[in-house]
Amino acid sequence: MTLLSLSKVEKRYPGVKALDGVDFHLRAGEIHALLGENGAGKSTLVKVMTGALEGDGGSMTYLGEPLRLKSTAQAQARGISTVYQEVNLLPNLSVAQNIYLGREPKKFGLIDWKRIHRQSAELLKRFALDIDVSRPLSSYSVAVQQLVAIARGVDMSAKVLVLDEPTASLDAGEVEQLFGVMRELKARGIGIVFITHFLDQVYSVCDRITVLRNGTLVGEFETASLPREELVAHMLGKELQREAHRGDAREQREGGEALLSLQGVSVRGSLGETDLTVNRGEAVGLAGLLGSGRTEVCRAVFGVDKKSSGSIVFNGRERSFKQPADAIAAGLALCPEDRKTSGIVGPLSIRENIALAVQARRGWWRPMGRAEQQKLAERFIEELQIATPDADKPIEQLSGGNQQKVILARWLATDPQLLLLDEPTRGVDIGAHAEILKLIKKLCSEGMSLLVTSSELEELVAFSDRVAVMRDRRKVAEIKGEDISENTIMRAIAEA
Repeated sequence: MTLLSLSKVEKRYPGVKALDGVDFHLRAGEIHALLGENGAGKSTLVKVMTGALEGDGGSMTYLGEPLRLKSTAQAQARGISTVYQEVNLLPNLSVAQNIYLGREPKKFGLIDWKRIHRQSAELLKRFALDIDVSRPLSSYSVAVQQLVAIARGVDMSAKVLVLDEPTASLDAGEVEQLFGVMRELKARGIGIVFITHFLDQVYSVCDRITVLRNGTLVGEFETASLPREELVAHMLGKELQREAHRGDAREQREGGEALLSLQGVSVRGSLGETDLTVNRGEAVGLAGLLGSGRTEVCRAVFGVDKKSSGSIVFNGRERSFKQPADAIAAGLALCPEDRKTSGIVGPLSIRENIALAVQARRGWWRPMGRAEQQKLAERFIEELQIATPDADKPIEQLSGGNQQKVILARWLATDPQLLLLDEPTRGVDIGAHAEILKLIKKLCSEGMSLLVTSSELEELVAFSDRVAVMRDRRKVAEIKGEDISENTIMRAIAEA
């Protein structure tokens, strides 16, 4: 029986169509994976089906009846509940208060706390949770908080449960505990929409898969009959070809001694034990689907995230970077994935943004003068062809591509030994995309060591000497030289 059906759903924003005629059908008693890379439309579709957004076209039916939602509260009242990766409960309140928030049972006009605590404890035992429900929610692990949120949704008579990346912060044991609960809910006839970036989890627990790409429906598939390689191809928009080798004859550079070496490096909750080497003068690509651990490798190397285990050797010395400033001082540079929040300082000028890393490396007690900043900025404006009338224009007024060039200029100004580029061409126009790729190839030809993450496989094929493939937060393969191609990378991503 179909519980929830969305047909030809559209959602438009100025200049972009987030959803373009998307269909989605959820059956009773199934776990249905909703998959796609960044910008695929997953979040927008979930917001439409849970009342957070109204679609601009299309229709919805629920239990066979037309459905139009104007709020999440209305969706919850109809039996459609959502549990997000960042638990949408109140950590300062007790577990019991969170479960019954907004629907507290009363006795003689007063909240019946004794009943709330008793019923909360009984409810959680159905989810194999035997905890003190009077304690603050924040005193428990993320896994427990996720289960509390699910229990609340089920107790509100949910027939549809949307789980938006619930396993992102869980360890293997916690994931299995959650899967046990999901299977039990499935057996009760509840339909579950499961959003995740982990393919192993999809094939472990899901009955069917819907894939979106660029706001459109790629297809709906039975999990058991869809090979992993085909799933990856659907998600990336690539067709697997018979030829599995590099098409060009670019000479393979022989890297020198190891500049960076990771041995068993892990970060709790975001990166499994990983081994990786970048040699001097070598360009190493990091490939994988969204959430595979690519960005997390860069963050661990640069001291953004504290490693839980393993060793990092850089330039012949074991390092333990406690903060990015330590990594900068040692000769590393990182262009982050999200330039808006982690890269640019919007109100500051181009000149000031370019000077930031040099100033941080020098120390704030030795300030750069305006003339020195200006000379540095003018040099990189010319070298990188940054489109601006002058260096004093606020960076927030530049296009995405030119903002990315400014961030690259900032780090190139420090003359780094190793440049980490996390999705360097994401969100830039076609012209800027080509210019940034040209710059990366130039840096490679000049012998700079690079570690580059990208979801654009053709980019990695174009300049990488080696490609490390990440899946489910671990390195699962390494491809070298003439074996590097889009096909071999996709196969490595997909293999169980």
